[in-house]
Amino acid sequence: MAHLSYVNVFAEDIEALSGFYMTVFGFTEIEAIRSPIFRGIDTGRSAIGFNALDAYELLQLDDHRHQGGVKFLLNIDVDSAEEVDRMVPVAVAHGATLIKAPYKTYYNWYQAVLLDPEGNVFRINRMLED
Repeated sequence: MAHLSYVNVFAEDIEALSGFYMTVFGFTEIEAIRSPIFRGIDTGRSAIGFNALDAYELLQLDDHRHQGGVKFLLNIDVDSAEEVDRMVPVAVAHGATLIKAPYKTYYNWYQAVLLDPEGNVFRINRMLED
């Protein structure tokens, strides 16, 4: 069976952006895979990779380098609705922009929508119990 190992994000500053996610969520760097154009962080179940913009050329994606708009959504689950409420101001204090304050969804999740310091969208989530 296949499984998701990494979600990779192209970043202007791989050091700062990976540092944001490590600081806000307590993730740790996977130092064994560090390179001049890559940082990886362990999220506990999978990993997030941060590729420097030089990776566009390396991956033969030069034609896609300047596409605009939101292209992905990171979802980070926490242990409780209270933890969602606690994490939002922490993220904002470290450079995130709050897009939608914590709320209960019609599909019974409690979540907030934010942009990281480079404008990538992420949610802090908790599935609510009935």
